[in-house]
Amino acid sequence: MATLRDIKRRIVGVKNTQKITKAMKMVATAKLRRAQQKIISARPYAGKISEMLLHLVSEEDIASNYLLKPRDVSNLCVVVVTADRGLCGAFNTNIIKEAVRHINEETQTGEVKAKLVTVGKKATDYFSRRNYEVIAKNVGLFSSLQINSALQIYNEVLTRFNKEEFDKVVVIYNQFVSMVQQKITVEQVLPIPIKTNSKEVKSDSENYIFEPDQKSILNYLLPKQLKSQFWKFLLESNAAELGARMTAMDNATTNAQELIRSLNITYNKERQASITKEILEIVSGANALKASS
Repeated sequence: MATLRDIKRRIVGVKNTQKITKAMKMVATAKLRRAQQKIISARPYAGKISEMLLHLVSEEDIASNYLLKPRDVSNLCVVVVTADRGLCGAFNTNIIKEAVRHINEETQTGEVKAKLVTVGKKATDYFSRRNYEVIAKNVGLFSSLQINSALQIYNEVLTRFNKEEFDKVVVIYNQFVSMVQQKITVEQVLPIPIKTNSKEVKSDSENYIFEPDQKSILNYLLPKQLKSQFWKFLLESNAAELGARMTAMDNATTNAQELIRSLNITYNKERQASITKEILEIVSGANALKASS
């Protein structure tokens, strides 16, 4: 049975842990506001480029442009985006589970081989230690997230795609929904998925005048669309990670408070039992002295 000193020591330890979790929650909350503002600002840009491409792309472009033309998939590239650190609930675990599920589903027939590009220390450590072909590792990007980080991944993926090292690229990441909610998303980035069968888009495109010409604008916008997508993936994951960490640290702080309350009750019970025992010993001793005299 734990002594009063052990219980007191544990209460002090839990209180110190509670201070840490509370501080981490406050830091995550402060960073989340900035990250949330960045992703809110980036979404319209990425969305507008995708909308413009709908007006520019034709069936002929999809059949001829190497960034749009579908390929028979024999090599699949999976970009897995996790965090560099833990203490954010099931954020990393859920992404890794979804990546493993997706890879197994795509490669179960044996006709498709999967190659991985990992973003974040958690994904890098997990897949590097197991029987997966990791062709590029990106660690430490989220400590000071910059557009160059997205361009680094973009250049790596696009160069290998041009060399036909793989035929399809998907990104698995956590999409930021709200401060307390994240959504695991699997999104194809190459070949760029564009639907051109919308009658509204075709009718609207007839009202545009393109300068210098439609194909030149398309070739100019496609790389920009890819860069904005990779930048958006990192921003989404960063904001989602901070939201998950804020929630996890808030829960940890609340749980620590409950544990402290429970330990205080146990401490008081043990203290009362100890005092009662001492009183009984004193009374028993006094009665024994009276009886002997």
